Amino acid sequence: MNRSEMLKSAQDHQGIWDIVVIGGGATGVGVAVDAATRGYSVLLLEQHDFGKGTSSRSTKLVHGGVRYLEQGNVALVMEALKERGMLRQNAPHLVTEMPFVVPSYSWWEGPFYGIGLKLYQMLSGKYGFGPSQFISKEETLRRLPNVNTEGLVGGVVYYDGQFDDSRLLINMAATAATQGAVLLNYAPVTGLRKGPDNLVHGVTWQDLESGQTFEADAHVVINATGPFTDAVRKLADTHITPMIAPSQGAHIVLDRSFLPGDTAIMVPHTSDGRVMFAIPWHGHTLVGTTDTAIDHAPLEPVPMDQEIEFMLATAALYLDKKPTRADILSAFAGIRPLAKVGDGKNTASLSRDHTIHIDQSGLLSIAGGKWTTYRNMAQDCVDQAATLGNLPDKPCVTKTLNIHGYHTHTADLGSLGVYGTDAHEIQALITEDPSLGEPLDPALPYTAAEVIWAARREMARTVEDILSRRTRALLLNARAAFHMAPKVATLLARELGHDAAWEKSQIADFELVARGYLVSTEPPTSA
Repeated sequence: MNRSEMLKSAQDHQGIWDIVVIGGGATGVGVAVDAATRGYSVLLLEQHDFGKGTSSRSTKLVHGGVRYLEQGNVALVMEALKERGMLRQNAPHLVTEMPFVVPSYSWWEGPFYGIGLKLYQMLSGKYGFGPSQFISKEETLRRLPNVNTEGLVGGVVYYDGQFDDSRLLINMAATAATQGAVLLNYAPVTGLRKGPDNLVHGVTWQDLESGQTFEADAHVVINATGPFTDAVRKLADTHITPMIAPSQGAHIVLDRSFLPGDTAIMVPHTSDGRVMFAIPWHGHTLVGTTDTAIDHAPLEPVPMDQEIEFMLATAALYLDKKPTRADILSAFAGIRPLAKVGDGKNTASLSRDHTIHIDQSGLLSIAGGKWTTYRNMAQDCVDQAATLGNLPDKPCVTKTLNIHGYHTHTADLGSLGVYGTDAHEIQALITEDPSLGEPLDPALPYTAAEVIWAARREMARTVEDILSRRTRALLLNARAAFHMAPKVATLLARELGHDAAWEKSQIADFELVARGYLVSTEPPTSA
């Protein structure tokens, strides 16, 4: 993918697009993949960078949702487990099987949670990952050497999926582009165009890099902007009834010593009624998440002090080595675009199923859902869009569509495994210039070659794009990312043809965002 080429394709397009998609997260890009593979002409416009919002800030799980089973939403669990299996099948370089253990501290917990997890396994059918089973105290300690041993009687092991969310998203965007879709980041939609019938038939949008404004006519406009769904709907009708109840989910990242094995911990019941996880991820320990109702959705959410304290306190109940604020390498938050029910205040109880809504203006909005079910959401959305836009019926083909980078032996690729088949081209850059293979910071494996690749082939435009979403440096170790920023700015400026003043402003912009990922070592004081 090359942004200059994409921009030219958008400008040169003649006639009406079949579908214009607003939003470059998992849902929007998933819709672009589905629509393009059906042969529809597709333009996708993202206000910032792909995955800037929710889609790069998940708990990194491809799962059916154990908690939804407890809520009785068996249909959602079955759908998600099926999609989990297809996602591993279509993107094996990014989706892997991971064992999870639920530690038991009372005699009844093993059978109680074991029965539910057996049902969870059964519901996955032919898409199952591995058998769930009761394990002894000794086996629990073997799998989780740092688990809290006081009162430990055993555990239950089950299997789910793990992935790298923004890496998958970039590969999905590349898949859509290969199928003929035109995708642009830093291209906000500034208005919705209506015809004499007062129905939406296109958009106006701006290229932030040139400042130019463009128009695009479409048979259907799809609003896939997640937490910003209602703001886009208001461009067509200021009197709409809000359909989104935003909820914030925060995470903290610790070093690997807190969870040294390859097994995750699942806490089935926290004090706020959620499930919490401690997960090995990219050589670190990821702990999360929270569920905090919020009034509005910022583009750059920041974990709240009470969320940090809650995660540390919950982790301390299960980890022998108790984490403190000083142990947090990075903290990040994302906004869930939950479909609103009632007053929307108890977001933990709101369904994670998706909703498709068509306003009187003809604008089609899709919201809710889970990363795991993005493909099914996209299929449903494009089916509806084809009917709404009177497009020719064409079958969905994404159930068996390999995602860009498809590779089944990523262990052979080392730290470049998340790139799949693209790893060979990155390695070729290093072979040509060995200095590009040196880590940008000793704490993380990322190299200059990855920066160059991201700029040339993955539409990275800023230091933040590279350190937050093309690599995961900012999410893994915020201080290391601070250290890497000047080097990345220099490499990026050289690739994109910018001057020293641009470098300086990029470093400043990145540091402003990155401060939100740093956690003070001092606990919050009560008012």
